[in-house]
Amino acid sequence: MKNGFREDFLWGGATSASQIEGGYSEGGKGLDTSDCRPGNFGIPRMDKIKWKNRLMTTSKYERALKTEGNDIYPFRWGSDHYHRYKEDIGLLAEMGIKIYRLSISWARIYPNGDEQTPNKDGLEFYKNIFEECKKHGIKVYCTMLHYSIPVHLIEEYGGWQNRKMIDFFLKYARTLLEEFKDYVDIWLPFNEINAGMFHPYNGIGLVLDDKYADMEDPFIDSRQKIYQALHHQFIANALTIKIAKEIDPKIQMSCMIAWFCPYPATCNPDDVLLAYQEQQYECLFYTDVMSRGEYPRYMKSYFKKHNIKIEMLPEDEEILKTYTSDMVSFSYYFSSVATNDENWEKTDGNLKRAKVNPYIERSQWGWQKDPKGLRITLNWLYDRYQKPLFIAENGLGAADELEADGSIHDPYRIEYLRNHFSAMRDACEDGVDLLGYTMWGVIDLVSCGTIEMRKRYGTIYVDADDEGNGTFNRYKKDSFYWYKKVIASNGQDLE
Repeated sequence: MKNGFREDFLWGGATSASQIEGGYSEGGKGLDTSDCRPGNFGIPRMDKIKWKNRLMTTSKYERALKTEGNDIYPFRWGSDHYHRYKEDIGLLAEMGIKIYRLSISWARIYPNGDEQTPNKDGLEFYKNIFEECKKHGIKVYCTMLHYSIPVHLIEEYGGWQNRKMIDFFLKYARTLLEEFKDYVDIWLPFNEINAGMFHPYNGIGLVLDDKYADMEDPFIDSRQKIYQALHHQFIANALTIKIAKEIDPKIQMSCMIAWFCPYPATCNPDDVLLAYQEQQYECLFYTDVMSRGEYPRYMKSYFKKHNIKIEMLPEDEEILKTYTSDMVSFSYYFSSVATNDENWEKTDGNLKRAKVNPYIERSQWGWQKDPKGLRITLNWLYDRYQKPLFIAENGLGAADELEADGSIHDPYRIEYLRNHFSAMRDACEDGVDLLGYTMWGVIDLVSCGTIEMRKRYGTIYVDADDEGNGTFNRYKKDSFYWYKKVIASNGQDLE
């Protein structure tokens, strides 16, 4: 092991179907929840992070269901990967990518979500992608559900609040496992499963009344619904692992959360306790269930205190205990601080607002850049679970500019990645078993949080603006060549 990284370390890139594919009505695909999120066009950048502009309310949702075409719905066009996947995978191969993390659109396989037989065109599309990866020697990390579910499952069943969703998901999961078991190296049932708490529309398909749009905490009245829906996802996750191991015991199954890394704002014991509790309630609860196999005692206490009653079947606890993940994956973009001071300055972050740490720089979109927090996170999670770890998402959203000669200079992204790779190396030297890293949005795609293309993450530039104007041609950024060098040297050359 040189410079900390294992010899077979999996350097890679990540995307999601809803953000990159486009082709929302092609190949038999059904309408899904991401297709219904309208773009926030013509408003100041920082206004896009306000809940009233991000929240899915009844009026927005009903309007989207009636709207054909993609004029105001950026996820419907994405980055046109549906038509350009061969070119995109070829670029990943040129960069030397070892593993590609992608997601499959449930609505492309089962357009309504509850059909008896899958859509053959959808299966063929993903088989073609996997064949391209195989041709180039790229391993595959496949996410089954990355936020988007067929809208029919909300209209007919109410989304994940309904236990029937478990059976629909298991039919979908079995189809994927049986069809693609020979192509996929790592399977993930649910992306950032704790998103159900922080963005319930994305996570569990919850649409809220318009009256909640201007609230600081629009989900305050929905805790019972959210935790019940999450329980159904936990059971679906465990039973998906059961199916996978029955098909082939060697199939590798991961779980995943969004990790926020809260620090106490001061050494006041109240701040220290709050940071500890935030870590429990916002992050560890989810991996404790999926990796340890049971509801932790602190959440049972939390449920009792807040009068939340989780309806379970008698066999649920045994299901969770028996079928746990082989590894733990997580996204890491920023850290925060914990304090009871309501006047503490806040900034934006992945899925949630964060309180400002005065010792840390922020990105153009206000996300706090904290590579040491990644080292802390890796040590924390490995010490707790003693299972291999995988960084499934990490990266920097920035407003890149395409120059007249086709170049894109992004030294800020190179610096961000360099600092985080150094932290990863340090964690490996600490003794953490880190399997791999997939840089988020390795090809530019529509930002999930702010629903815009201008917030770019990739090493590969896509010539499209927030409203879908442009050629959609691909261009290599400076970070493309830098990341290629990093991969070729297995993380030894970070200059």
